[in-house]
Amino acid sequence: MFDRFHPSNWTIAWDEVTIAAIALTIAVIVAYLLYRVVFTILGRVTRMSETTSDELVLERIRRPIKWSLIAIAITVVAQGNDSLAFVWEPVARFVRPALLGWIVYTLVKAFTAAMEIRLEASDDPVAVRSRRTRISILSRTATFAIVFITVGLMLFSIPSVQSIGTTLLASAGLAALAVGAAAQPTLKSLIGGLQIALTEPLRIGDLVVIDGHTGRVEEIRMSFLTVRTWDERAIIVPTGSVLDSTFENWSRKSEKLTGPVMLHLDPATQIEPIRKEFLRFIDTQEEWDQRTAALLMTEAYPESIELRLSMSARTIADLFALRCAVREHMIEWLREELPDALIRHRLEVPNGHPKAGEP
Repeated sequence: MFDRFHPSNWTIAWDEVTIAAIALTIAVIVAYLLYRVVFTILGRVTRMSETTSDELVLERIRRPIKWSLIAIAITVVAQGNDSLAFVWEPVARFVRPALLGWIVYTLVKAFTAAMEIRLEASDDPVAVRSRRTRISILSRTATFAIVFITVGLMLFSIPSVQSIGTTLLASAGLAALAVGAAAQPTLKSLIGGLQIALTEPLRIGDLVVIDGHTGRVEEIRMSFLTVRTWDERAIIVPTGSVLDSTFENWSRKSEKLTGPVMLHLDPATQIEPIRKEFLRFIDTQEEWDQRTAALLMTEAYPESIELRLSMSARTIADLFALRCAVREHMIEWLREELPDALIRHRLEVPNGHPKAGEP
């Protein structure tokens, strides 16, 4: 019974360890050299490309591919050495799915970054916002799926967890109903995020009005989106509520918009001189895109009239600046040229009033 403790057996065991270590070292070196040769060739090929996307993808997958080749080399050596296989196989059950998930994860991130770089070269802002929204939501969805599947494969490599996993899969129907009932708002938001990515009622960069808040859509996630207002406040809106309520999207098809400037003047005001001055001034503004310029009397009250000065611009920012400039200029012009057009509150005292002549 003490034969295994005999010095000769120690010598045999030590020889096996030495052989395994040498074979393992050679295999790792070969794998590393193969990695260097392959990526050197691929690097020269990508440098010949006109775009930087290929280099970006290659750089992102470099590390996971290197460690995957080393893991493959160790697995090949372990197949011919029982001692190494006894140590490596339990570890490999975790390493293999982890490396596979790492590769897929880096590929998703690399292609996402490459597509965002290509978007910068586009001249169509609407198409850029549309693609950026889809890329953002779908990449997050893919990342979540990759992490979930990778962790699941790693856990199922544990024998004790396999039985638990089988039991959980058997009762997955009941669990899905219970979780669905308890997390209905969360699931609704997740489904709403996918629906926004596919139907695109709004996109990253769109100017929207949601719940009375006006701002740019800064970020769209699976469960919520962020609207950045002009005063730099961040409005967090659940994706489910966005699809269930009405909101305004000012840049759905394009940035071109028409906006008004309202003037409330005295009913005795002459309209034509104001119209001529408005058309003259707006023709000098660079923000005006020459699509719309009109002055209409939209309301007439006993004590005032309402004039609507309509104008258009190529972008929402240009329209805002143009409206501010027109409003300031027209008020200044009325003050200098037609001061009687500005409404004043007057108090008339009859001449025959008893107190009219009192000091």
